[in-house]
Amino acid sequence: MKHASANLLPETQQAEAHTEWISKWALYSPKAVMLQDDETGSTITYGEANRMMLRTAAMLQNSYGVKRGDRVAVLALNHIEYVVLFFAIQKLGAIMVPLNYRLAAPELAYQFEDSAPSVLLLESDFVETIAKTGWKGERILLDTKDGFVARMYYTSPDDEIEVEFPENTFGDTCMILYTSGTTGRPKGAMITNGMLFWNSVNTGLRLNLVQSDITLTFAPFFHTGGWNVLTTPFIHRGAKLILLRKFDPERVLELCDSEKVSILFGVPTMMDMLYRAKNFASSKLEELRYAIVGGEPMPVPLIEAWQDKGVPIRQGYGLTEFGPNVFSLNEEDAIRKKGSIGFPNFYIEAAVRRDDGTFAEDNEPGELVLRGPVCMKGYWNKPEETEKTMADGWLLTGDIVKRDEEGYFYVIDRKKEMFISGAENVYPAEVEHVFRTHPGIREVAIIGVPDPKWGETGKAFIVLQDGENASAEELMSWARTKLAKYKVPSHYAFIDELPKSDSGKILKRKLKEA
Repeated sequence: MKHASANLLPETQQAEAHTEWISKWALYSPKAVMLQDDETGSTITYGEANRMMLRTAAMLQNSYGVKRGDRVAVLALNHIEYVVLFFAIQKLGAIMVPLNYRLAAPELAYQFEDSAPSVLLLESDFVETIAKTGWKGERILLDTKDGFVARMYYTSPDDEIEVEFPENTFGDTCMILYTSGTTGRPKGAMITNGMLFWNSVNTGLRLNLVQSDITLTFAPFFHTGGWNVLTTPFIHRGAKLILLRKFDPERVLELCDSEKVSILFGVPTMMDMLYRAKNFASSKLEELRYAIVGGEPMPVPLIEAWQDKGVPIRQGYGLTEFGPNVFSLNEEDAIRKKGSIGFPNFYIEAAVRRDDGTFAEDNEPGELVLRGPVCMKGYWNKPEETEKTMADGWLLTGDIVKRDEEGYFYVIDRKKEMFISGAENVYPAEVEHVFRTHPGIREVAIIGVPDPKWGETGKAFIVLQDGENASAEELMSWARTKLAKYKVPSHYAFIDELPKSDSGKILKRKLKEA
């Protein structure tokens, strides 16, 4: 075991280099700004973040008994302290479980049951929701006057708190990120230290990241995008991140100019909202080297609009279970190879596989399979799901792709039934699971349909029980007590019978044709 003082930097130099990003930059560039909170204007340097990380680890260990392998759940918006908290948890060999604050109480209750956290750190705004979950574990308020965050900042010349740190390895799980599944229940992807390290290396090599880079983080921290598209790679390079509580197009454009943002990440919906913002035309965006776009293909006219502004677009592809930064399309190919996700990043092997397990030829559709050091450890408490997803050394994405004769990859179809509403993945099976609990519903099927604002939204085809009556408004109101708002279908069709195959399988393709 190693010991470190909560106020002494040199002790941290004894820790394993592969996870000690903050302490290394605290040594190299202690006065460099690591994080800036846009709402409050407060900043924290790498030197300050390192001392705060040690104090936080000491509090978790000495006051709350957090030890190696324990799960520490967090329910909060994007804050400076949230980032530091993760690195403190990682340093103790514990596992952070970022919870989605948009979820309804029953959804959170399942994640509590599955991950069994030893403690929950939460903001006061979510106390009522947690009470509805029925979870009885220890809760720590982050934002009260003398709460956990205030204590993270507290320091005294006489404060010499001894902390015992385990020997962390690449194979250790440091985070569980819940991703909705096709079986109707979310699955917790186990993110390892090695996964974060190699994703950062891959990202830095492909995006040419340097210490002087500046970016904005507005993707929530319950998403891998919030943590691992740019946040952890930037910290690995000693760069600067500006945190926003939410995506505000006009404010994002203002910050791009005033803070000299060099790299921007968003999904096509966000890039379109930025383009349509009233200050887009007046924004200079002179320091913005390029924008990284993922989630779905970006329309060519929108790519051209950004390129006319002097901002190249780099299309990409990733997923929680692998990477997440897996593919990147060079900006000079954005138009010539429209719709392509480009090439796999460094230290990633990608292939297109037929249903029989053999590998497809160029321009032949097949399932995208991946392998490399950025693969998750598996799904928490779900060995069968893990076995289905990770086979023969490959991660099976479920996405249908093709590779052209030049080696560029294209996504042909997304995971069989998933659709994306705004920046959120929605899996119909999960929503259907909830709707089936309604006493008036006999059968239900949900598909994604076009939406002018969010790209896609849900449409529910409902078969009611005999003698039951229900309106779309009633079902929508009921669903909002059970599901996050973005998962609740916006459209409803009441039908007598769902179309089915001879084997009884619901034929959703016929619903899409209706």
